[in-house]
Amino acid sequence: MEALRTTKPKVRMSNSTLLFIIAGIIFLLMYGFALISFPGSFLQFQTFFDLFNFNAALFIVTLGMCIVMIAGGIDISVGAVCGLVTMACAMLLQSGAGDVWGALLLALGIGLAFGLMHGYLIAYLEIQPFIITLAGMFLAQGLLTTLHKDPLNVTKPAFVALRNFTIEIPWLGTVNRLGVFIPCEIKPGVFVVLVLVILYAVLMKWSRFGRNVYAVGGNIQSARMLGINVKKTLFLSYVICGLTAGIGGFVFLMTTGAGNIGNGALFEIKAIAANVMGGILLNGGVGNLLGAPIGTLTLLTINELIRAAGVQSNLQAIVSGLLLYLFIVLQSIVMSLRSGRKFRLTLPPWLKPHRLPEEKEAGNQG
Repeated sequence: MEALRTTKPKVRMSNSTLLFIIAGIIFLLMYGFALISFPGSFLQFQTFFDLFNFNAALFIVTLGMCIVMIAGGIDISVGAVCGLVTMACAMLLQSGAGDVWGALLLALGIGLAFGLMHGYLIAYLEIQPFIITLAGMFLAQGLLTTLHKDPLNVTKPAFVALRNFTIEIPWLGTVNRLGVFIPCEIKPGVFVVLVLVILYAVLMKWSRFGRNVYAVGGNIQSARMLGINVKKTLFLSYVICGLTAGIGGFVFLMTTGAGNIGNGALFEIKAIAANVMGGILLNGGVGNLLGAPIGTLTLLTINELIRAAGVQSNLQAIVSGLLLYLFIVLQSIVMSLRSGRKFRLTLPPWLKPHRLPEEKEAGNQG
């Protein structure tokens, strides 16, 4: 008698994992194209690290936006909140009324306040997220211009020392024309990005809150039937997003060293675009948190490619917009194929050819 053979059922790859893999492949292809096209710039290790050094705040804001988008929401106030935090912290430090730790607490407090307000109004009063966060954006921008209209440089010694602090990688770097080895440098903001990526990835992957976020974003009615506290989940997602925007504002101040009314401008748009490029669906319920930094790297690589090519800066927005169209269409195709539906391009009624009444009668008689 032959032994019974048990075959394990094939585990289907999740939509989040598939879109994340596609996003990773696109980034690798994009960066590979950059290496081939401009080897003098992109072959330097410091160029890659500078994507993180100079854009750490954008990486951070994108992480918070990712959680809200997976929950099926949106927060377009993160850029303005980030800018408000930079100016408020700059004023606190420059006035001498507080130290670096006080500025950090202020940043967390501002971000938390906006997160609590948005979370309560959206989750418990069930107001549309776009309207509420739009109001939050106007409020933050108004407070920003009210506090200080001119750029404010921070010269406090403790903060300057923190801003200038770098960690060198002695075994990784480039050799200049004089034959001198220059090690790669990493700014403090990069470590904040790494900590938040690990923390949020664990939160979304292995915690009950993370599973609830995916359930609420996927189907809010099904989530209620499963006994998930939908309002609490949405509330906490916006609180985390606001808190993350506050952290991003403090890191932005560490990067630039000054408060400015232009700080954080268009961060909300860039964060949404980066998340879409990282495989996070705008509809919610699908996405890998690690796709947020991957999408941000893709967006920044595009900008660096255009800058290295020496073309006009406004072309960056054009190319980014076209690629965003491509990513959204690609996501729609993938999700349609995965759900078993046939993907086809349909024309709206006003583009379809209209038959004349005589043609319709002739067709009916035939």
